[in-house]
Formats: sequence, C-alpha cells, structure tokens
Amino acid sequence: FLFSSKDIWLILRNTLGYNVIFIILGIVAPVAAAIAVGQLHSKKLAKAYQTAMFMPYFLSWVVVSALVWAFLSYDKGLINGMLESWGMERQQWYMKPAMWPPFLVFMNLWKGLGYGMVVYLATITGIDKTYYEAAGIDGATIWQQIRYITLPLMKTVIIMMFIMAVGRIFYSDFGLFYQVPRDSGLLYSATNVIDTYVYRGLMKSGNVGMSAAAGFYQSIIGFIIVLTANGIVRKVSKENAMF
Repeated sequence: FLFSSKDIWLILRNTLGYNVIFIILGIVAPVAAAIAVGQLHSKKLAKAYQTAMFMPYFLSWVVVSALVWAFLSYDKGLINGMLESWGMERQQWYMKPAMWPPFLVFMNLWKGLGYGMVVYLATITGIDKTYYEAAGIDGATIWQQIRYITLPLMKTVIIMMFIMAVGRIFYSDFGLFYQVPRDSGLLYSATNVIDTYVYRGLMKSGNVGMSAAAGFYQSIIGFIIVLTANGIVRKVSKENAMF
C-alpha cells in the first residue's frame, strides 16, 4: 500500500481544500450566530436557540452517519422516497462524488456551529454594556454597534481561534470523512484525506510505520504553521498574539 503521486496530490488537495473552507466558515458562521443570538431580548428564546444549535456537537459521527443514511439510502431513504412520489427516479447518492464536497462542508458546519457560537457568545456577554448604552445615546444603529464595538472587542478571541484552527490544517475529522460517506469507494475522490488514507493503508498492509510517519508529519507541519501564524499576528498587532 504505497503512496503514488496521484494519491498524494488528491489527499493533500482534499485535506487542505476542506480545511480552508472549514476554517473560514468556522469563524464567520459562529461569530454571526453569536451576534444574532446576543441581540435577542428574550433570554428564554436565546437559550432555546443555543441549545438547538449546540445539540449536534454531542452527537457522534456514527449516529450522524445513521441519520444521513436514513435520508440518502437508495431503497429506504427519505429523499429518494420523496423523489419517487414526485414521479422522479431514485438517486444513488453514495455514488455521486460531485455532491459530497458541499454536503460534507454543510455537515461539518452543522455539527460545529453550536460549539463555536458558545465561545464567541461568552465573549460578547463579557463586553461592558455601558459601551452600547453610550453608543445608543450618540445615535449609533445596531449595525454600527456591532461594527465598532462588538467585532473589535471580539478580535482577540477570533484571532486565537483562527491560529488554533490553522495549526490543524493537515488534520481531518476522521468520522466526517469515513463514517458519513460510509467508506464508499466511489467517493474516494471527494472524501479521501490524510487520516482516512493512512487508516485504510494501516488496515490493508498493517504498516504501523507509515501511520506513525504521517502523524509525525502532521504534528510538525501544524507546529510550524502555528508559529508562523502567531508570528505574523505578533508583527501586525502584538497584543492579539497568543504568545
């Protein structure tokens, strides 16, 4: 079970491509959700939204995979049942690689949105309310308060979360890329990343050395990226750097 140049390009493209999207959406979406929930006047409604968005984080990918199968199964899937009732043909969703990149991005966002939102919401809760009161007296709109008060005061936490996420850019969520697609061979072009490739190689050849080398490579590269990202932040804004 050896690495070919085609395999290396594919897994690096998938690993980096997915993680870049995950990092961007993993910051933008939770920040937007935290700001939106923070603007709610009803505490009960805010708690309900927080709970609803945070619940998927506690589900294992095995459970999520079963839920996805219930929707996408060819024979008994809900979506195919709806398509058939509308006079359309059933689809083999686990044989369509083009569908899976946006779907995996959605699943990752759906599962992690609540956790990220809670982190940023805690930051918003800690902002001194007198800032908003003074801005309101001066005639600032909600959008102006968000732009000139909320976002600047969240900047340190956002940068810290970004640096931590960038440090794992060569890692992938094994459950997302292995369990959710159910290890379908026809989807490898869209779901094969470093972690799944090494796992399959270990299962087929028992080459522990390859697995250890891949883990060491991921750790070293991640460490270098964290130092680089923190160094760049330190030069731009020293007080916002992690160290």
